[in-house]
Amino acid sequence: MATVIRPLQPGIYAPIPTFFAPETEDIDLQSFSAHVVRLAKAGVKPLLSGSMGEAHHLSHAERATLIKTARQALDEAGFTSVPIIAGTGAGSTRETVELSVEAAAAGADYTIVICSGYFAGALAGNRKALKAFWTEVAEKSPIPVIIYNYPGAAGGIDLDSDFITELATESPNIAGVKLTCGNVGKLTRITATVSDPSFATLHPRKNPNAPFLVLGGFTDFILPSAFVEGHGAITGLANVSPYAIAKLFDLSEKSKGDTSLLPEAQRLQGIIARADYTIAKASISGTKFLLEKLYGYGGNPRRPLPPIEASVAAALWEHPHTVELVRVERELSGKL
Repeated sequence: MATVIRPLQPGIYAPIPTFFAPETEDIDLQSFSAHVVRLAKAGVKPLLSGSMGEAHHLSHAERATLIKTARQALDEAGFTSVPIIAGTGAGSTRETVELSVEAAAAGADYTIVICSGYFAGALAGNRKALKAFWTEVAEKSPIPVIIYNYPGAAGGIDLDSDFITELATESPNIAGVKLTCGNVGKLTRITATVSDPSFATLHPRKNPNAPFLVLGGFTDFILPSAFVEGHGAITGLANVSPYAIAKLFDLSEKSKGDTSLLPEAQRLQGIIARADYTIAKASISGTKFLLEKLYGYGGNPRRPLPPIEASVAAALWEHPHTVELVRVERELSGKL
């Protein structure tokens, strides 16, 4: 078991896009490094090789390069304590373990693992097989593992709260779950177990720096999540508006002790929730387009994913939800 020196803490994490050169589709490491540091300055931590990062389009070597590049960029910018989460889900249990070992060797602090949906017909209803997958990966990974529940990217495989709580209880090297199912009831049920003070005593983690975190996969329920002792979110929108979303998380946490902050938290949650709903529809190409508009880098996804259509891009940029989010982000980042 590798020693985790960068604790896994509640907060906002962004699944970093992988940027590609226009002609060759080689990874644009310069833009990637700049983006990772940009988000760190706003208080947002990176997740590499996730769905937004087009992990499915990356080789093993490219994944390792991204981890090494991000670690170097963070360290050189003074963010030595910011952890790196790396996506390591693959088709087989064997390759998932292999990727987890490679991620640890490259400098990742944690992995996040989705079950492949290729054989969802055989796996979706087989709790025994699904449990065996995450149990074996957690046992063999040298760094703590976060469960990634995203039915849309896993052929409809959707883990319920009992299943996730069971894994949390029985697998001490599992350090959390990302709920891109968007199910707030599920989040509430899981946190009722893992955020209870008795959980850490009864079910200690293999690494004390890696408690079990329950993280949403969208930004539209950060405020309600805080009030049921959730731990933040891993969200693609944090690439576009890191300052606004970090501010929302901070306000949400402080509102629990100071209800005078609640109206401002509710206002900001409304702006962010509307924007998340609108921008998420444009998927990876939409997020990359917005980054191009805002920061001068973004580009297209790797083929066969298509670029965003010009008319769709224009409508997204001009949409009132996007306009309001960009205004708030510029205000909070001091660039209005």
